[in-house]
Amino acid sequence: MSKNIHIVPDNGQWSTKVQGVKTPLKTFKTQASAISHGKKIARGLSSELIIHRRNGQIRERNSYGSDPYPPVG
Repeated sequence: MSKNIHIVPDNGQWSTKVQGVKTPLKTFKTQASAISHGKKIARGLSSELIIHRRNGQIRERNSYGSDPYPPVG
């Protein structure tokens, strides 16, 4: 299973990180730039993109994997 990609605040900037890896993939001045980069990575890995707010709370989740449609259940 692929690792999730997180967009997290990082000392006044924004970083894209792979879940479970301490070092960021890349750091950006704006959240929008980090999200754009994170989407590309998440699509390539067929994983989930998790976007955090400045306070660390999860703001949004987007799945780029093979989710069933329509959802089961």
